[in-house]
Amino acid sequence: MNPLAQELNAAIAGVNPHVANMFSDLGKALYFPKGILSQSAEAKQQAHRFNATIGTALENGTAMNLPSVMASLGDIAPNEALLYAPSQGIPELRQAWLEKVKKDNPDLEDIPLSLPVVTSGLTHGLSLVGDLFVDQDDILLLPDKIWGNYRLIFALRRGADIRQYRFFEDEQFNHKAFEDALNAACAERGKVIVLLNFPNNPTGYTPTEAEGDAIAASLLRAAEGGTNIVAVTDDAYFGLFFDDDAMRQSLFTRIAGRHPRLLAIKADAATKEAYAWGLRVGFLTFAVAGAKTDSSCYSAIEKKAAGCVRSLVSNCSRLSQKVVAEALKNPNFYQQRAAKAAVMRERAQTVKQVLADEKYAAAWTPYPFNSGYFMCLKIRDVNAETLRLHALKTYGIGTISINDTDLRIAFSCLEISQIRELFDLLLQSWKDLIA
Repeated sequence: MNPLAQELNAAIAGVNPHVANMFSDLGKALYFPKGILSQSAEAKQQAHRFNATIGTALENGTAMNLPSVMASLGDIAPNEALLYAPSQGIPELRQAWLEKVKKDNPDLEDIPLSLPVVTSGLTHGLSLVGDLFVDQDDILLLPDKIWGNYRLIFALRRGADIRQYRFFEDEQFNHKAFEDALNAACAERGKVIVLLNFPNNPTGYTPTEAEGDAIAASLLRAAEGGTNIVAVTDDAYFGLFFDDDAMRQSLFTRIAGRHPRLLAIKADAATKEAYAWGLRVGFLTFAVAGAKTDSSCYSAIEKKAAGCVRSLVSNCSRLSQKVVAEALKNPNFYQQRAAKAAVMRERAQTVKQVLADEKYAAAWTPYPFNSGYFMCLKIRDVNAETLRLHALKTYGIGTISINDTDLRIAFSCLEISQIRELFDLLLQSWKDLIA
């Protein structure tokens, strides 16, 4: 193993040996190289005459550029748009996102956290989690209502053994099924990875405060029982809460720093939170019990994550990071975000009002939804994929079939005026098929 990796492992183990053992074989071997990058950093600080270290082209101290490229970038300077970013992300964005996380989740104010590591969108962040913490046949606990990409990220790429539990029971989060599945996994293995996605894709459900407390308590009991728990909160749709009973802070707040055997990882992104899907700016934030904010443990974890970024994409887009950092500095950011969330809330409420009509009852039952972009229908008497295809080909209605019974509707991309017509045409499609 590279001495740099050994050094990072020792720094983590010195603060929390349980977390050091949670890393995958690849995660333990990862390090951030000192070669070109560290020598360039030294030169940036000390080369007062000439700096001939890094592979960028400069003219008079400015990034060499084409006017045809810069023409689309407005007032953004070439150095802020075109130069490489650090593999961890640009410092101003990392600090600004940490401040945003704590503003949105005030219960984290006094919890020591790592600085967020910038990723190329949330999918890339989850892929880094897989590389860092998932070995072949490690158990990954998921509900039966999931974003399908989890299978590619964790099962196909990392060989995780996915175990699923029934998500709903009596229109509530099925805590008993979750706890039973968690206990069974803990009895079988010394390490379990638990991924919790709220608001959930595809159902659009966020647990209540009481349900969130119960989930966190189960994870804590598992850790107290001697199992190493890697708990990942996929907060892709954070902030889009539409009902008063939906938990308002991330589940991350309930597990961060709670137990030495409970590693909490927050995966989030500007993708939905800043309505900036194509910028591909995401973040990973770590909470380790026993680690202080300036702990060598956090520095080591961040370097391992940065080494993983370095080995895959080198670094994430500086231009995208600059745009998000400037947005976070804007005094109107939170007001603007709230205004868009209000639009989404109105769409969700309209969906609920429309589906309350008894005429739909024979065709489907809506799963509970109170947040996010989506809701799901449990289709009666007709295969969901058959219905999807018929609605698409006959009426031009696009939906997503999740399995044989479930159909996902993204109300995020529907205008209020389109919602009732969509469900009416979907109902007609169902009637066509059972006729």
